Order: sequence, then structure tokens, then C-alpha cells
Amino acid sequence: MFFKIQKAPKGNIVYIIDAKTSLTDTGLSKEEQAYVTQQFKNEAKICSVNQYTHQVYLVMLTAKTEEWQTAELIRKQGASLCTQLNQQKLTDIHIHNLSGNKRAAYLLAEGLSLANYQFLKYKSTAKKLTNSLQDLFFSTQSITVKELNELQTIVDAVCRARDLINEPLQYLTAEQLGKELQQMGKTGGFKVQVLGKAKIEQMKMGGILAVNAGSVLPPTFTIMEHRPQKFINKAPIVLVGKGIVYDTGGLSLKPTPNSMDRMKSDMSGAAVVAGIMYAVAMLDLPLHVIGLVPATENRPGENAYVPGDVITMYDGTTVEVLNTDAEGRLVLADALHYAKKFRPELVMDFATLTGAAANAFGDVAICAMGTAGQATKDKIRNCGLNQFEKVVELPLWEEYGNMIKSDIADLKNIGGPVGGAITAGKFLEHFTDFPWMHFDIAGVSHHISGKDYRPTGGVAMGVRLMVDFLMNFGK
Repeated sequence: MFFKIQKAPKGNIVYIIDAKTSLTDTGLSKEEQAYVTQQFKNEAKICSVNQYTHQVYLVMLTAKTEEWQTAELIRKQGASLCTQLNQQKLTDIHIHNLSGNKRAAYLLAEGLSLANYQFLKYKSTAKKLTNSLQDLFFSTQSITVKELNELQTIVDAVCRARDLINEPLQYLTAEQLGKELQQMGKTGGFKVQVLGKAKIEQMKMGGILAVNAGSVLPPTFTIMEHRPQKFINKAPIVLVGKGIVYDTGGLSLKPTPNSMDRMKSDMSGAAVVAGIMYAVAMLDLPLHVIGLVPATENRPGENAYVPGDVITMYDGTTVEVLNTDAEGRLVLADALHYAKKFRPELVMDFATLTGAAANAFGDVAICAMGTAGQATKDKIRNCGLNQFEKVVELPLWEEYGNMIKSDIADLKNIGGPVGGAITAGKFLEHFTDFPWMHFDIAGVSHHISGKDYRPTGGVAMGVRLMVDFLMNFGK
């Protein structure tokens, strides 16, 4: 979608108003104003007026108790408007903010443009199904150039991440994921290095290699880096994304209905990290940021690892495998140990890691835990509210660590039938010696049916949250 500031409103227009706005400022006739007033009295939130040569839409804002709640309401109104505009086959709309909310145009456009996302690559009728809406224009008083650039970049980053999540394994193998990240690096302006199986074997990344053993396709380990000439962080911020491009569960095979059929999205963590890296680079944030993506499928073929195996991880830790479907933590653990070489200021990992997190919070919130300082956790929580990508923290108490102690190895890869999200987090914590946050996005990464500006399929929740956090890092 194309965004541009346009001095003089022309063509199809949407006016954002509130209870204090005078309708005379919209240029509507007295009869049209009376019609609009009656529509809003009837509790309509969006009203349209056909002026023959173009359409005029009015969006009525209402304030909620908290500012972040009001912001989300405006995004949802943008999503509703998107549906109406495409039903009318409009190709463009000019947004003019007449309300008292200075960010209303940004928020409305954000919800609208995210709702306009489509993944039609494999549709034979793609041309017919493509949304008509292509261009968003803004009046000069409604948005700044800086905000416009930020909005364009973040929406683009989210959509690119969604595209990756929606790709099937037949296209998006681990090697192809590496190529896609290299292309994003070229477009976004950040460095990308993709390590192949030989290098992974040389480094003895036992977690990645064990999970990959059941596949004829090789794994990859991708390193992305944004390093501007001047940056404010003393040491790198490292992002780690789980890149399981397909998860059958291995020999601990998943049931297909409502489970394996969505497992192409098990690399959502990798997509989120890629989206964040793209936005950080395009916005040229004054931060040194590194992204790590360990990638493979988890299959039951060839010489697949089996329950009862003991594997040696990249850091030398031995792990008793009791469930081959608890594979994400194995590949992440190797990446977390690799992150130590950067002596990072902060490490954050993103993964569709456990059904326990999805069961606990559904598609409403991201499950988080970690060892970062309270100030960092508070900022993440607030950014989550600002972007309506809410974060709920779980504790990393010692008792949960006892659940993953093995009788024959240093650790076991599952902790039992309870506390699954936390025991997975405790497993990852073992491989850290730095301030760290873990985000389990299993419940929010992929929607079975669309909701507002979050579509069916890949959602890429976490990108907007983290871009907000990084844009305000150190403040």
C-alpha cells in the first residue's frame, strides 16, 4: 500500500471527527449534515455520503478509559472502514483528521492498511480477489513526514513477516528461508549471513542437528545485523527467532486435525525477528541489533532422533529427549548460546514454543518470561499495551527448573504435564548468561479466522510491539 501526504483533499475522503467537531468543517450540505447527525445518534460509528463523483466517509471517535484502549478502538474502526472501501471498489482514500486526537489519522490508517493485507500467491483467481484499495493520502495537518515514514515501514515489515508465515513448506524450506532473509536484508539495508549444514556441524550445534536428523533437507543458521555508524547501546541487542519451517512433531507425531495442519507457521518467531530487523534498518534506528534464526523442519524420517536419545548441545550440555515434539527449545538453545559471543546488552527470543502458552492466553496475549531488569519488563509491557500486542509475564521460579532435571543427562527436554510454558522457559534460561526475555507466541502467531486487522493465517504479532520498544530504547 502506498502512503503520501497531499496538501489539498481531493477524491474520496474520510473525515475523522469527535463530539466537538463542527460538521461545517467537512463541507457537507445542511441536508447531508442532518443525515450524518442522525446516523451517529443511531450509534453508527462510520457514516458514508455519496457525492456522485466521490465518496465521503465520517468516522466518529469515542474515548475509552485508557489511551491505549482508545488507540485500539481507532485501529478497529480503520479495519471496518477498509471493508467498506473495498466493497465500494475504491482505489484510494484521503484521510483528514478533524478530531482532538492528534494520532487518530495514524491509528486509523494503521488498522486500515493492516486489514487490507492479503496472501493470494497461490490463488488462481488472485487478480479478481485482490483488494481495490491501494493508496492512502493524508492532509498535512493529519500526520507528519516522520510519522508517515514510520507507518509505511512498520506496516510493510508486518506484511513481509505475514507472507513468510503463510508460505508452505514446499516453498519455504530452511534454505529458502535463508534466501528470503537475504533478500529482506538487501531491501531493508542490513547484513545477512546464512550458515549451511557443514558449518552447523563444524560448530557442533547438537540441538539443531538432532531436530534436523529426520529430514533430507539441510538446516540453516542465519545471522542478521543492523550496525549504524552511531548507536546508543553499549552492547548489541540480540533477537532470536525459532525457524521450524514445519513441525510434524517428529516421532512424537502430532495429530493432523487442529494441530499439524497449521505447522507451517512454526517459524513465526523467525518471521517476527525478520520483520523487526527490516523495520529497524529501514528506520535506521541508532541501535546495534543482531538477529539469529536457527531453521529446519522436524520430521520423523531418515535417522530421526527418538525419545530416549541423549544429545549434546552447542554449549556442551547433555539433554535427554523425552518428546521429539519439544524441538523448538533445542534449536533456540543453540542460538542462545551463540548469542553469548556478542556479550549482548539484552537478548529476546520469539517462538511458537508451547501449547501450554496458547491454552493459557489464547490469541489474546503473548506469554513472556525472563531475567531482564524490571525497567525493561515494564517498558515491554507498556509497549504491548500501546500496540495492543499485550504481554503477560510468568515466573521463572526454581521449582520449575527442578522439573527438567534428568536422571541420565544434565537436562530433559520436557518437564511433565503441568507448567509446560514455564518449564520450556527454564530450559532456555539454562543457555543464557545475559539479560534475557522469552516470548512464547504460540497462541497469537496464526489465526484460524480473521479478526479486525489481524487476518486469517499469519499475524506477525510481536513486530509492532518490538519496533515500539526499540524506537524508545534508552529513553
